[in-house]
Amino acid sequence: MTREYLRRTLVPLIVLALAFGPGLSGCGYKRYVQNSTYDYGTKQKSDPKMLGSRMYGAATANPYQHDNHWVEYSSILSADVSNINGVAAALVFLTDKNAYVGMTLDWTATGTKKTGGAGSREQDNTGSNEGVYNVDNGSPYWNNQRIAGPYNSYFTVNDHNQISSELKQTIAVQIRRIAPTVQEVHISANQEFVNHLVQYAQEAWAGRPLAPWHDSFNQLVKHQFEGGNEVPAPINVQKLQHAGSAGGTIGSDLQH
Repeated sequence: MTREYLRRTLVPLIVLALAFGPGLSGCGYKRYVQNSTYDYGTKQKSDPKMLGSRMYGAATANPYQHDNHWVEYSSILSADVSNINGVAAALVFLTDKNAYVGMTLDWTATGTKKTGGAGSREQDNTGSNEGVYNVDNGSPYWNNQRIAGPYNSYFTVNDHNQISSELKQTIAVQIRRIAPTVQEVHISANQEFVNHLVQYAQEAWAGRPLAPWHDSFNQLVKHQFEGGNEVPAPINVQKLQHAGSAGGTIGSDLQH
C-alpha cells in the first residue's frame, strides 16, 4: 500500500468520518483539524503544536555552532520525520551539536508553506499526465542522484524561513524526543540542499564513513543556515576531482 494511495483514499475517509461522526459539531471538527498535524497554517494560540518554547532554529549565540566535529546519518530519525503529515521524505543528520533536516513536502497537510498559492510552487508536475518527466522537452529520464527536481517531484521551498513554524516545531519536537542532547535543530526544504544531502545519505547506505566529507558538510549547512557564500560540490563531483588529482584514487587527505 503506497503513501499516494493512503493520501488519496484513507485520509479523505478519515476526514469524512470525523466531520459527520456523532457528537462532533462543525466548530469542534474545525478546531480538531486546526490542532492536528493536518493543518500547519492557522496559528491558533491554544494549538498544542506550538505550546512550549521554540524547538527549532538558532538557540545560541555561538558563532561556531555549525563547525561540527562529526556527522552521521540517522535512519531512525529520517523515518520518523518522513512519517509526519505534510512531509513526503526526510533525511536527518546528527552531529556533535545539531540535527539537520532536509525534506520534501506533499499535500497530506495544509499550510506547510507560510505564504504563496499554487502559482508559487517550484515544481511542475503536469508531465505525469503525459507520461514524461520533463514536460518542457518531453524527456522521460530522472537523475537518480537527486531527491527533488523542478518536474514531477514532491515539493520544495527555496527559503527555509518560508516553511510553516508549526511544521518546523512538530519536526523539532519529534527529533528532540529521540535525540534529547541535540543543541539546535535546523530544517530546510531547499531543493539544492536536499539534493546534496541525498548523496551523504547514499554514502551511509553503502556503509561508507562520512568522515571524508566532514568539511564539505559543514560548508553546506553554513551556506543554508548561516548565509555562507559557497556551496560545496556534490560528493560525486568531489570524488571525480580527487580521483583525477590522485592518479585514480581518492587522496589520503580525504581520510582525515
